[in-house]
Amino acid sequence: MVSIVLASHGTFSEGIKMSGQMIFGPQQDVEAVTLMPEMGPDDLRAKILETVESFEEKDQVLFLVDLQGGTPWNQISLLLDEPGHENWVAVGGMNLPMVISAYGERMGVDTAAEVAKAIYPEAKAGVCIKPDSLVPAEAAPAAAAAPAPQGAIPEGTVLGDGHIKIAHVRIDTRLLHGQVATAITKSVAPDRIIVVSDGVAHDQLRKTMIEQAAPPGVPANVVPISKMIEVFKDPRFGATKAMLLFEKPQDLLQAIQGGADIKQVNIGSMAHSVGKVVVTNAIAMDEADLECVEALHDAGLTITAQKVPADKAQSYDELVNAAKAALAEAK
Repeated sequence: MVSIVLASHGTFSEGIKMSGQMIFGPQQDVEAVTLMPEMGPDDLRAKILETVESFEEKDQVLFLVDLQGGTPWNQISLLLDEPGHENWVAVGGMNLPMVISAYGERMGVDTAAEVAKAIYPEAKAGVCIKPDSLVPAEAAPAAAAAPAPQGAIPEGTVLGDGHIKIAHVRIDTRLLHGQVATAITKSVAPDRIIVVSDGVAHDQLRKTMIEQAAPPGVPANVVPISKMIEVFKDPRFGATKAMLLFEKPQDLLQAIQGGADIKQVNIGSMAHSVGKVVVTNAIAMDEADLECVEALHDAGLTITAQKVPADKAQSYDELVNAAKAALAEAK
């Protein structure tokens, strides 16, 4: 896996590393290097080389640097020009979208150059202004052509093989948030995110916020459970590869009982509330939740629990046994 150095003036790189970990989970072979006031260029160079030496992968190294022209950038640039560092790559203007994009991209490629090429557009797209009226006209990106709504396709039309493709199904109380929009979307590569919830579908504010939280290039839709059941039977969705997000296991069970063809689900988070017990650091359940998860398993679903891709996945048996033990202790 490509190693990553986050380099900055002061502790900026340490802070952005922490922020990236909150969204994407702990990362192997990612380190922050800071230029402090008492350090000179040679001190920084030695620290950079010491950091790279600590990595398992020393040949493919990506440097994400805060400011082009500053001492960290200049010292890294000199290192890149030295023999033996031909596969080292630097990208300036480090921001959080750049960092978490790099975490996702390095999962599927072998070189630092490939990661750098992939993260550049997303890092630029992460710069935004609200209200939109403040965006200078010359800086406003050309409006992308909106995908044609499925309703515009005549009924009976068969796209692809006529069956929607499911890239990933997740139960997550927070639905579409940073970890889902970045880490998980990168790892499963859907072309559409569908939030399935009766409550959110009838809450215009939450619906709008979810649609706006979609990552670049992957539109998000919010639909009620009944609509999702119809989608599974509609051949017009045969060319769609979707990630489905459910707020609670009961909603997923209702969709399956209605005919949704879902084979597996990842439980990412279930929020704690009165009457629920803590099962893992991200999942809380009550008796009704446990019964629902068991019903999903009985319906043939493969169930795992995993907050972010970097975490070790818990099996169904591990999750259920932990839930039963926690509920028994609470009685």
